[in-house]
Amino acid sequence: MQTTGDTGGAGGEGPRELALCVLCGLPAAGKSTFARALGHQLRQERGWAVGVLSYDDVLPDAPLDGACARPPPSRWKALRQELLKYLECFLMAVINRRPVSAPASRTEAMWEDYVTCLKAQDLVFPAELETQSCYLLTKTAISRPLILVLDDNFYYQSMRYEVYQLARKYSLGFCQLFLDCPLETCLQRNGQRPQALPHEIIHLMGKKIEKPNPKKNAWEHNSLTLQSPAFPLEASLQVIDLLLTALENPVKYVEDNMEQKMSKYFLTT
Repeated sequence: MQTTGDTGGAGGEGPRELALCVLCGLPAAGKSTFARALGHQLRQERGWAVGVLSYDDVLPDAPLDGACARPPPSRWKALRQELLKYLECFLMAVINRRPVSAPASRTEAMWEDYVTCLKAQDLVFPAELETQSCYLLTKTAISRPLILVLDDNFYYQSMRYEVYQLARKYSLGFCQLFLDCPLETCLQRNGQRPQALPHEIIHLMGKKIEKPNPKKNAWEHNSLTLQSPAFPLEASLQVIDLLLTALENPVKYVEDNMEQKMSKYFLTT
């Protein structure tokens, strides 16, 4: 494992290229399989650093917020936002060339699963064997273009907009990949899983899902819809082009009335 030569100081040069990619779609649409294949391709063919963050692997088991008619459990929403805070801790470490420190307020098991995910992809390693609260960045994490793929359903625009806000806050690249899989295919695949979701949840989510809409939302302009389960070579080239566009065109932090109105709208929906 390669380690950073200088991980202590803040205010470093910052990453050359860094982008967040939201991977969304119905349960069993093939997102995790696609994310693993994409990560392998980007590392092998492009030499990029890639971090695939699967929400299913990090978030504790809980009801799917919004999948039922009743209001979403506040605890589940809080856990999702806590995970974004973990992501922000890592982003700040990469940008400032400093160690990744565990936030004071955290769900211990969830933080450990999150860090395990980063370690498995050669992005961090423990500063000392005796402590699990501080991690150093690997050389891989700061010496190459870095793509962080967030793998989740993200079926509401408001969920994805929170990630966009994080990208805008730190002037990072941002893009969206939507896997458009037929409902019947998702149901069939789900039925073959060891821990299958109730089919009615997937039916409800299929009705509620808000696909990326670049024509309506300017912040979603860098989005791509792929037909699942088939991902031909042409689609692979489209994905690379989408990610390159995100890396080369970071979101500008512009504070104006329209952005403030959009933020307030999504926070209240």
